[in-house]
Amino acid sequence: MDQIIVAIRSRHVLLHVGSEHRDSSDKKHRDKDKERLKLKDGSSDKQKDKHKEKKKEERVGRVLCFSHIGTVLSELSPLADSSSFDLFGDMVQINNVLVPALCGAILVACVGMLVYILPSLCFFMPFRWEEERYTDGVKWKFLEHKGPVFAPPCDPLPSNVKFYYDGKHMKLSSSAEEVATFFAKMLDHEYTTKEVFRKNFYKDWRKEMMSEEKSKITDLNKCDFSEMSEYFKAQSEARKAMTKEDKQKIKEENERILQEYGFCIMDNHKERIANFRIEPPGLFRGRGDHPKMGMLKRRIRPEDIIVNCSKDSKHPKPPPGTKWKEVRHDNKVTWLVSWTENIQGSIKYIMLNPSSRIKGEKDWQKYETARRLKKCVEQIRAQYRDDWKSKEMRIRQRAVALYFIDKLALRAGNEKEEGETADTVGCCSLRVEHLTLHQEMDGQEYVVEFDFLGKDSIRYYNKVPVEKRVFKNLQLFMEDKEPEDDLFDRLNTSILNKHLQELMDGLTAKVFRTYNASITLQQQLNEITNSEDNVPAKILSYNRANRAVAILCNHQRAPPKTFEKSMQNLQTKIDAKKEQLADAKRELKSAKADAKVRRDEKSKKAVESKKKAVQRIEEQLMKLEVQATDREENKQIALGTSKLNYLDPRISIAWCKKFGIPIEKIYNKTQREKFAWAIDMAEKDFQF
Repeated sequence: MDQIIVAIRSRHVLLHVGSEHRDSSDKKHRDKDKERLKLKDGSSDKQKDKHKEKKKEERVGRVLCFSHIGTVLSELSPLADSSSFDLFGDMVQINNVLVPALCGAILVACVGMLVYILPSLCFFMPFRWEEERYTDGVKWKFLEHKGPVFAPPCDPLPSNVKFYYDGKHMKLSSSAEEVATFFAKMLDHEYTTKEVFRKNFYKDWRKEMMSEEKSKITDLNKCDFSEMSEYFKAQSEARKAMTKEDKQKIKEENERILQEYGFCIMDNHKERIANFRIEPPGLFRGRGDHPKMGMLKRRIRPEDIIVNCSKDSKHPKPPPGTKWKEVRHDNKVTWLVSWTENIQGSIKYIMLNPSSRIKGEKDWQKYETARRLKKCVEQIRAQYRDDWKSKEMRIRQRAVALYFIDKLALRAGNEKEEGETADTVGCCSLRVEHLTLHQEMDGQEYVVEFDFLGKDSIRYYNKVPVEKRVFKNLQLFMEDKEPEDDLFDRLNTSILNKHLQELMDGLTAKVFRTYNASITLQQQLNEITNSEDNVPAKILSYNRANRAVAILCNHQRAPPKTFEKSMQNLQTKIDAKKEQLADAKRELKSAKADAKVRRDEKSKKAVESKKKAVQRIEEQLMKLEVQATDREENKQIALGTSKLNYLDPRISIAWCKKFGIPIEKIYNKTQREKFAWAIDMAEKDFQF
């Protein structure tokens, strides 16, 4: 018994001392909370008030909790201060209620456990959005990871798989054989028929050949990769035919690698890494008619890798016998690993998974910036309209370019060295040849016809009626210029971005694009969603709204190769379902006739059963028909890019909550992890 009393006494002393620390700590936290409540996002006053109220409730809850604990402990002070207390016989008063002293002792012990245990449990808890943020550009204070997983070495081909040149078998060196296998794996692809692809491949392949091979292999058209191609096809089929046990072993090995390399520790949180595997070597494809297609993507080795981690962490170890290019400790960036690829000289990164705190915050801030633009966009539009009449040509050009960025969601266009990449352009780098002016076209006045290659060599073709003054300015900009001359010869992306920053802090061409995409989705959903529709019809409405955004942002794709076949299969299902419906209706008609004659309970139940069967089949048929419509409309439109990068996810989540649509119908598991912040934040009445 004495031991219990001593334990209670010591616990009370510790808690009493700790209470002073908590008072000062709580004050610091309250001050930090006040700082965080000075929202830098552009959310509406209503949202700010709602956010403040929520924070206030959380703080009040914490204060009340500790206050109540303190009250209880103070009322139980006799237990700690007197050794003459009889736990089994005496009573103590808690909140004006008399309770046995033993109950009070148990309560003190429980409170003590909570005070000691909870802080340690918090270490393992997932992050919360209310956590303290760093200043001065610091992203983290501790970062530890295992580094990247390198692509496995290339296995030599079996002796029975041969390469032929000019009809004769020829043994290739290991480096030349490896590059040859890259081409053989793509032999059935249309890329290998393109002249640019073949020319670039052959040029880089020769660099990997021995001098003897170079002297013999002088014409790519005489090379026979067919046996190699058949070998890789057979390997692919063998993988598909693997037993469940073999597939399970591979799955377990991949899971082991994921657990070892797929996570990092960042500021006491275990965070998922997005792309911890380094891409294997191969042939560059590019998009559209990229001038560098077919070039060799070289194998990335440890000597090419820059590792980023904290000084006090356990640094990643390179493979035995190798070393890293560099180990950095830069806590103002969020990448873990970087290297420079050889095709375009761009820097590649291994980053955190989109579901991580840092990525989530960045996403949230991006959409809040776009919402801030909503408040001042009309003022900006009024200004650039006034600038169309400016006496300075540079201001007129800037104003017309901004009009295109706003109205057509064009990218600004980055300056690049000539010949380095495909001939792609953005708004600022448009040339005279990319526009055709029509005084009248298709019954509309002042039409501008655009035709150029945008990002990833995707063709942008559009005929847009514009305001008269824009049309007149374009005529002025194009006067006395050759087709290859710049349309906006007094404008570049630096000048435009500087002007955008003056209009609104954080404003860029991409913010305009994000704003226009999100506001378009919001307006379309408000207009076309019918609350009376069933779930498949509502999802079709959502996809149509998303499609309007994809068209605005020029997110096109080539129709999938299997499109026609999949549509035929779907049509077969629809036809079969129609026959099934016809049969069900006939059975219902027969059941009704039978019920009229018999007029008993059994025949009535049969009629009800047949009615339900007809309704069920009608719903299934409608779902298939909606699916067919959706698939046909999406044939050449890529919905994923806008949905993941330009549309505020809170719009979609609020729409789901409002109309009773399961969120998993719009976002898959990975996407739900990426937008966890939005799922937690958005209510059904959210409007962008």
